[in-house]
Amino acid sequence: MRSRSNSSSTERNLDRSQTIHSKRDPSHRPNQLFVVGIGPGDLNHLTKRAIDVLTSVDVVAGYTTYIELIRPLIGGKEIISTGMTKEVARVEAAIEQARAGKFCAIVSSGDPGIYAMAGLVFETCQIKGIAIVPPRSDPKAADDRNVLRLEVVPGIPALCAGAALLGAPLTHDFAAISLSDLLTPWKLIEQRLEAAAKADFVIVLYNPKSKKRNWQLGKARDIILRYRDKDTPVGIVSRAMRKQQHIEIVTLDNMHTAEVDMQTTVFIGSSTSSEYMDFMVTPRGYAEKYEIQS
Repeated sequence: MRSRSNSSSTERNLDRSQTIHSKRDPSHRPNQLFVVGIGPGDLNHLTKRAIDVLTSVDVVAGYTTYIELIRPLIGGKEIISTGMTKEVARVEAAIEQARAGKFCAIVSSGDPGIYAMAGLVFETCQIKGIAIVPPRSDPKAADDRNVLRLEVVPGIPALCAGAALLGAPLTHDFAAISLSDLLTPWKLIEQRLEAAAKADFVIVLYNPKSKKRNWQLGKARDIILRYRDKDTPVGIVSRAMRKQQHIEIVTLDNMHTAEVDMQTTVFIGSSTSSEYMDFMVTPRGYAEKYEIQS
């Protein structure tokens, strides 16, 4: 098995400067909110759309750590940053800014639609009865001051960044499961783990361990071992494509002893997954259907 490493309170900063929108008449600007995925966090892995949005908006809202990752792009903007577990307040503040006529972006690591902020933004708008329209809607509808134009800007999700560093662990069917029971009952998480393990999916675990939650990974291992060989390869990727990146491949039997935290994504192989050289690979099935000469 192998291991690789690469080391290298609420803030509301009203540091405003001129933006590209400043030349527009604010009375003719639609209420615009962007939900932006910043990918793994390194600026080299942001999409062009994400960069364009972040450099052009008036206000940026996000978790303090994520704000720091994109700080070079958002100098001089109004910043709304909050700590962990303050997601609801962050979303409400971003919506308020957008409805006040400011172009606002709320950021998430990875992709905003995968265990991230997009769902909460839509849920909040639905609960509050806020009219929302997609970016492709009729411009006249979006100009209504009671309507919020909402665009979700995709980013590279953690499972894709981690898979790329490991090799090709997700080439066949897989299931993603969060081990955090903050919003999902553990009994339901157990049922999902068992179903995915029984169906022989590659299993991607998000939120495997935190300071207050340190037993779930061991319990997940016990459940999956009922259906998988103890030597099944497990890829561990922490802080993918950031400073202090760490990658290792262990066995399912030893998975619970690996060094993991909330910035770690765990890849549990299926019955066909293997470790080859320094990589983890799950075959798609080409060799069984086509002749590949050695």
